[in-house]
Amino acid sequence: MKFESLYLELANTTDMILTFLAGLTQEEAQVKPNEGSWSILETLCHLYDEEREDFREHLDLVINRPDQKWHQIDPAAWVKARKYNEKDFRDMKEKFFLERSKSLDWLKGLSNANWDATYTSEFGTLSAGELFSSWVAHDNLALRQLVELRRTRIEKMTRPYSITYAGDW
Repeated sequence: MKFESLYLELANTTDMILTFLAGLTQEEAQVKPNEGSWSILETLCHLYDEEREDFREHLDLVINRPDQKWHQIDPAAWVKARKYNEKDFRDMKEKFFLERSKSLDWLKGLSNANWDATYTSEFGTLSAGELFSSWVAHDNLALRQLVELRRTRIEKMTRPYSITYAGDW
């Protein structure tokens, strides 16, 4: 695993997330393409909770506190239970980027961490390296989701005109 490369990837995706959230109103951030989808706001709230309660917390446990039990998380249920789509978009942006800044600062101190350290939970056995790599990959999943949601926004904004000339989606 190349820690520095993955660290830079996480820093860069932070900037990409900021860009994908730019220019949106509260109402636009709350739009769900369909009942089974998440809105941009829900995606942002998910990233915020994952930042605080999953990736950073669990990576710290694997590396520094392997004797402690992981707390329960249920990211899919949190969307409704924590009423993500009712949150203030601007406030959630500030909260997420503050937490991400804390994470990036914290990660800088892990350059000599034992990435082969493991932790066994009900989810299976994970190494610190796998968990950090998954954190970086999770950002890419969020970026894909944000791209799709912004595409839906563009489709609505351009009606009645077609955007098929742009190319296959």
